Amino acid sequence: MVGNFIARDNPVRAVNFIKELREKLHHIGQNPLLYQLRPEVGLDARIAVFGRYIILFRIIPARDVVRVERVVSGYRDLPALTR
Repeated sequence: MVGNFIARDNPVRAVNFIKELREKLHHIGQNPLLYQLRPEVGLDARIAVFGRYIILFRIIPARDVVRVERVVSGYRDLPALTR
């Protein structure tokens, strides 16, 4: 997990990072349609930028749910992750 990686060098920053990430995830959950569809990444895939990271998620309308698939480095090749 990203928080564990950050905690190795800076435990206080790791706690703040997780808090900020949870706030971002809450915002995504409340406003998922604000984020563009990214079909090159996957069917119904959407992304949100969080600092140097990308949050990959989908909206599951039948259950009125936002499902976070991954949180990855923004430097990653996103289409390659889904192959």
